[in-house]
Amino acid sequence: MSRLPAALTLATAVAAALSVHATPGQTSVGPVPLPADTVGPHPVIRPVDKHLIPTMRIAPDKGWPANAKPVAPAGIAVNAFATNLNHPRWLSVLPNGDVLVAETNAPPKPEDAKGIKGKVMKSVQKKAGAGVPTANRIVLLRDADGDGVAETRTVFIDALNSPFGMALVGDDLYVADSDAVLKFAYKSGETSIAEPGVKLTDLPAGPINHHWTKNIIASPDGSRLYATTGSNSNAGENGIEAEQGRACIWEIDRATGQKHPYATGIRNANGMAWTGDVLWTVANERDELGDDVPPDFLTSVKPGGFYGFPWSYWGQHVDDRVKPANPAMVAKAIAPDYALGAHVAALGLVAAPRTALPAPFAGGMFIGEHGSWNRSPPVGYKVVFVPFANGRPSGMPVDLLTGFVNDRGDAYGRPVGVAIDGKGALLVADDVGNTVWRATGAAR
Repeated sequence: MSRLPAALTLATAVAAALSVHATPGQTSVGPVPLPADTVGPHPVIRPVDKHLIPTMRIAPDKGWPANAKPVAPAGIAVNAFATNLNHPRWLSVLPNGDVLVAETNAPPKPEDAKGIKGKVMKSVQKKAGAGVPTANRIVLLRDADGDGVAETRTVFIDALNSPFGMALVGDDLYVADSDAVLKFAYKSGETSIAEPGVKLTDLPAGPINHHWTKNIIASPDGSRLYATTGSNSNAGENGIEAEQGRACIWEIDRATGQKHPYATGIRNANGMAWTGDVLWTVANERDELGDDVPPDFLTSVKPGGFYGFPWSYWGQHVDDRVKPANPAMVAKAIAPDYALGAHVAALGLVAAPRTALPAPFAGGMFIGEHGSWNRSPPVGYKVVFVPFANGRPSGMPVDLLTGFVNDRGDAYGRPVGVAIDGKGALLVADDVGNTVWRATGAAR
């Protein structure tokens, strides 16, 4: 891994990392289109382009100006479903139409990102709006009058530990904390749960807990849960032992809490969705190999499949930073199905066979792209739609919501979780804008 030279002071490193000024000839530092050949089912995997000082170009957190909102194509109306939230990251829509929002951020991670580079990264994250304390709760939003705006907001579950994923199966509500899956008794229509949750199973955590977000989804028949656990490093720099149980999707027996790895080597899976009995996920790939390598991705998840981390990416492309090398594992690595472009930070995912949005926004999947930090100029910072045909991605991503970053490089918001509400509209959690946005077909 590249190291900062000893003569470079921390102050210099931070100043360089937080710079958002345009380079000569560059008229905008806002997000740019991705190179087209790095997106889709057969991307060009660019050569590695490592730098002594990694690129750090973050969009500073500014919040939305009055009356501003994300930009959508013609025929789509966007409004704030709820505002003034506390770092909303993830969404779950209940059968009665209530919307659960995880107000959350990272738990304490005393052994993560240590040293000069760690201090620089923490400064970058703070500037990006990720440095706020975690609220450790789930709030319930209710739009009783059906006007597309939540008029009721209550604390649904409190005193959690950096909650993220949520899944309702019958009368059991499961919440994925940063270190465990908890089960709560749910009654339709209630606006809060006072009884403490019962631990179903532990999830890998510890003092590093580099990728702390844990998402869950239930199997179509409800008998199992699937939980994502991201890697404990960028590219294995904390040692292979630190990666035990990480970079993995776990399959959990809902009756017993027993679990086993369902798929491994996925560096940082977050959103999950089903098409029939096929599980899909989006994942963030590693940083510091260049502006356009390797791509974040959308993929079906093969039971027992290995996807390369930490030894390789996109199949057999070896990451020579990882020591010792492991050619046997590289040979097993499965290439993902669909490249989304490097560093877009694909987090949210929802299947959308039908929606209340006009064509082409149905029969595919929506993806929340949180946006890059290890690229100049930036990419992501938007919600895209990937069309499907015959159960597979069938075209290039289509922008649904943009405008989260202005031409000066300031972030009004950053999209994370996505969900389809009871009327077929798309909900988007914006953790920098502290808003849940709602997109639907415009009234004629």
